[in-house]
Amino acid sequence: MFEKNSCYTYFRITGNFDPSDITTRLDLSPSKQWRIGDLRRNGTKYDFASWEYGLCAEYNVYVENQMMHTIKELIPKIQELKDIKQKYDVKYTLEIVPSIYVGESNPCLAPNRAVIEFCYHTETDIDIDLYIFDSEETEI
Repeated sequence: MFEKNSCYTYFRITGNFDPSDITTRLDLSPSKQWRIGDLRRNGTKYDFASWEYGLCAEYNVYVENQMMHTIKELIPKIQELKDIKQKYDVKYTLEIVPSIYVGESNPCLAPNRAVIEFCYHTETDIDIDLYIFDSEETEI
């Protein structure tokens, strides 16, 4: 049977900073970034900066595997992340966005110990945006 469920994860930094500074300090290229004042698609301006990294869209019923894929290159940079947090007063979030269809197997959304330790040491919040669909509904 074809699995309809999906999930993606990514790490996000938000606040008042220049995203190029984060890229330089972490020596990692973001998947998405913007500065305060950059235009949104709707023409309004962002009032916060954002830097996103580690997008993992390869669905795994054990979502902790996706979380680990997202943060694996950030784990050795915990001290740099602490320094960035202190300098810029930013917010860190590990974003988990599952789409689950009724009747499909349920994913395990529990983070493993390594994810919890990373989040603890870097003061990273875990945000789960869960979308549930009837088996007849299509994802938007």
